[in-house]
Amino acid sequence: MFLIDTLDGNQSSDMDTPMSEPSAESGQASGSGRSVAAIDRALEVLFLFSQASGTLGVTEISLELGVSKAVVHRILASLCERSLLITDPRSRRYGLGPAVMELAAAYRDQLDVRTLAIDEMRRLSAETDETATLSVRYGDRRVYVDQVTPPREVKMTVPIGGSFPLHAGASSKAFLAWLTGAEIDRYLADNPLDPLTDATVVSVGELRAELEGIRTQGFALSFGERQDDAGSVAAPILDHNGEPVAVISVCGPIYRFRNKIGPASAGVVETTRALSAKLGAQPLV
Repeated sequence: MFLIDTLDGNQSSDMDTPMSEPSAESGQASGSGRSVAAIDRALEVLFLFSQASGTLGVTEISLELGVSKAVVHRILASLCERSLLITDPRSRRYGLGPAVMELAAAYRDQLDVRTLAIDEMRRLSAETDETATLSVRYGDRRVYVDQVTPPREVKMTVPIGGSFPLHAGASSKAFLAWLTGAEIDRYLADNPLDPLTDATVVSVGELRAELEGIRTQGFALSFGERQDDAGSVAAPILDHNGEPVAVISVCGPIYRFRNKIGPASAGVVETTRALSAKLGAQPLV
C-alpha cells in the first residue's frame, strides 16, 4: 500500500612512627581483586575453546595464554565441575560441555526478533529512504509483524498482521529459498502457485530455479509480484540451525526502487547476516 503524507604532596616518616595494621577493608579489596582476576583468567580459557576447531590440551592452553600448567589445571577442573567443559580421560584433552549449550539456549530464548531487529530496520529505512519491514513465518504463509517507514510524502506501507503465501514477493521467497529441499518439495506439492498479480511466478520450474539463485546471491527481489507497482529486496535472519526465523525487506514504489537495488540489497544482506550471527548462525560463504 502507498501513502501520501502532507506532511605531591610527599609523605615522610621516621623509624619511631608505628606501622599501621592493614585494614579489613584493604584485605577485602585485595581478595576481591584476586577473585576478579581468577574469573577473568577462567573466561580467557573458556573463550579460547570458542576459537578452537576442536579439543585443546593443557600444554596448548598454557602456551596460548602464558600461564603455568598448574593454573590451567585448576581452571579446567573448575570449569569441568560446572559442565562448561568436558574431558576425555584417554586423550586428556578438553572440549566445550553441555552447560555451554544451556547458556546459549537461554540467550536465544530471551531474544525477541522484533526487539532484535528494530534498530537495524530504522537504520535501513533511513539509509535507503524507503520502508523496512519484518516478517515471520506461520506454516505455509508469512506475516508482517513490524515496519519502519520513511518521512516522505509517497511511501510504501504494509499490512501488519497480513499473511501471504511463500511463493509471491521478496519476503516470501526469502523464507522459501532457505527451507530444506524436503520442505520446499512439500510446499510446492501442497500449495498451488496462485497469482497475486500478473507478475507472480506461477511455474514450479521457474520458481525452483529462482530459489536456487536467491540462495546463491543471498537475497530475493520482487517487482510487483505481491503488490502492483511495488519493488522490494529481502533476506532472512537465520538461527543456529541455519533456519529462517524472520525476514527483513526494504520496499518502495517501483519507479524509484529500481535505482536502489544495489545499496538496498547490500544493506539488507549485511543487516540480516549480523542479526543471524547474534542467533548463533554460521557465517554464509
